[in-house]
Amino acid sequence: MTQQPHHSPTNDHQIQTIAQAEQSIVQPAQQSSSTIKIAVIGDVHNCWDADDAIALKHLGVDLVLLVGDFGNESVEVVRSIAGMAMPKAAVLGNHDAWYSATEWGIKKCPYDRTKEDRVQQQLDLLGEAHVGYGKLDFPALNLTVVGSRPFSWGGSEWKNTNAFYASRYGITSFAESTDRIVQVASSSALDTVIFLGHCGPKGLGDRAEDICGKDWSPPGGDHGDPDFAEAIEATRSLGKAVPLVAFGHMHHQLRHTKQQQRVPIFATNGTIYLNAASVPRIVKTDTNCLRNFSLVTLQANSVAQASLVWLDQSLTLVSETVLYRDETTSSQPHQNHEAAV
Repeated sequence: MTQQPHHSPTNDHQIQTIAQAEQSIVQPAQQSSSTIKIAVIGDVHNCWDADDAIALKHLGVDLVLLVGDFGNESVEVVRSIAGMAMPKAAVLGNHDAWYSATEWGIKKCPYDRTKEDRVQQQLDLLGEAHVGYGKLDFPALNLTVVGSRPFSWGGSEWKNTNAFYASRYGITSFAESTDRIVQVASSSALDTVIFLGHCGPKGLGDRAEDICGKDWSPPGGDHGDPDFAEAIEATRSLGKAVPLVAFGHMHHQLRHTKQQQRVPIFATNGTIYLNAASVPRIVKTDTNCLRNFSLVTLQANSVAQASLVWLDQSLTLVSETVLYRDETTSSQPHQNHEAAV
């Protein structure tokens, strides 16, 4: 999101409230040998530490997808993430070019831009793991991760970032951006494509509470990326399967109301669209720490289940909200438990 992340003081009661808000622990479907477990990490906004890599290994995931907004050009956070020895793919978000992509940001830049290019530093650190306008084949998992337009602010107007995209990618319009993404997807070595973006695609609803809905004044309107949406449809027309589109940017916590949260998931045409931006993703107090991850289970190149989970400081699962479940692949009944820290 374009607003600064909110980090208000927390206490044990607030942690308890977060855990209860995630409703209940639900046992996931029994996994088969063809099951792939994916962790999607929403907007980080500097909420990242060494325990995150430990937690991901503890969760036993096969692939980590990161949707960007690691911080305001926070090179050290990106350095830590890039150092994770796990299969991963990432797309940088608008905050990752906070002082470089707009005239406003350039004026506010706290470092000497003639001596440093922190956007490029982040790209260099991530290397091939950064799939914005690129791809990464994972033959062992029988899938390719394709990245949409990196550093996206969202919305249907090509503005603010025009010189930024032209200088770094040679892209000057949504049409050129769509063509670049489709070109990459068409070259994927595998027929199952997972799309990864910072902002989601246009066309998933225009209410403020929708998965990509505009929640600032005046609320309402689709703030998804039109180039992303067109690229997904064009990739399907190539005969590629697209079981998952993962992104963030539009925080679950809404700005115009505290009475509800954003709808985080949408299913259509055999594709699950997942907004993983549960922010702040780490909540700390003097006595505890909770961190969240979105977990997606793929079976036979289809999403079987998607959940939002919270782990405590001992990496114990304290809450799991099942956002989506394909009942045709589920062999376990729901088992509800009280969520408590």
